[in-house]
Amino acid sequence: MKAASPADFLVLPWPRSSASELGEDLGGLLLRCGAALGVALICVTVLRKWVAGGVCRCSVRLDGKTVLVTGANTGIGRETSRDLAGRGARVVMACRDLTRAKQAAEDIRSSTGNGNVVVRHLDLASIYSVTQFAKDFLDSEDRLDILINNAGVMMCPRWLTEDGFETQLAVNHLGHFLLTNLLLPMMKSSAPSRVINVSSIAHRGGRIDFDDLFFSRKPYSALESYRQSKLANVLFTRELAQRIKGSGVSAFCLHPGVIRTELGRHVEGWFPLLGALLRLPALLLMKTPWQGCQTTVFCAVTPGLEERSGCYFSDCAEREAAPEGRDDEVARKLWEESARLVGLRDTC
Repeated sequence: MKAASPADFLVLPWPRSSASELGEDLGGLLLRCGAALGVALICVTVLRKWVAGGVCRCSVRLDGKTVLVTGANTGIGRETSRDLAGRGARVVMACRDLTRAKQAAEDIRSSTGNGNVVVRHLDLASIYSVTQFAKDFLDSEDRLDILINNAGVMMCPRWLTEDGFETQLAVNHLGHFLLTNLLLPMMKSSAPSRVINVSSIAHRGGRIDFDDLFFSRKPYSALESYRQSKLANVLFTRELAQRIKGSGVSAFCLHPGVIRTELGRHVEGWFPLLGALLRLPALLLMKTPWQGCQTTVFCAVTPGLEERSGCYFSDCAEREAAPEGRDDEVARKLWEESARLVGLRDTC
């Protein structure tokens, strides 16, 4: 076979684009990238607005009123206290961690210009602490217009309180149940007044297990326990509203939304890898503490809500609680069992 010589090959010139064509291609690429970025930013903005939910637009002042907020040193409790202090209320921050509470109170005084913000110690996991707090409050304060039962724990390990109660039900429900009943006489004398219980959408699917409230026999489930405690908040509100009807005191419960707060620290403890993976999406899909406090503030200050006493709210609007949260028989039985557990003989 005869080898091919260089002359037998056809050499084609490399296609060359003019500077103007290259500029047009680059410009088109940048335009497409800019458009994609713009669409992404619009989507993120719309998503964040949807996640943020409702905002309390009410401008009611609270001068001369006294507000008590539990768990007020951090998260939505802190932002709730800040908002109500900004409206001129005397705000009593009831907290377990006094060091952090004092720092939060100083920050609120500075940001609102309201010096009438005070801190008091309250450990909702202790019947003694709740009873002593209520006694001191009744001895030193002359009125209570708004009680916000905000403090809570979420999906912690199975811890028992000094009274032998499982911690989530003790802090989220029993402590607030006792506190509310002890302070009701003052709230009635301050009427019109309001009790606001911060619950959660997690009450859906919850169940009050009267045979084993504290997981003494069945295996402990942090999520099941949390749901039970949040359902208890809804049922407590419903029964309370019935018992105080006509007294001038109204009661509301609410779902604040999914919030970026310290409340989820135990969840990350159970699933550290999941927590790390979800940290970035959480910035987009969770409310800030300020956004999370809006429904609490709405229930605290909006005029004309008294006729909706006992109802459940979310995103600054009334919503229907889950069917398990509308069971009057379970609500009544939970009230009676709660009173027995905390040693409360005289209830409303």
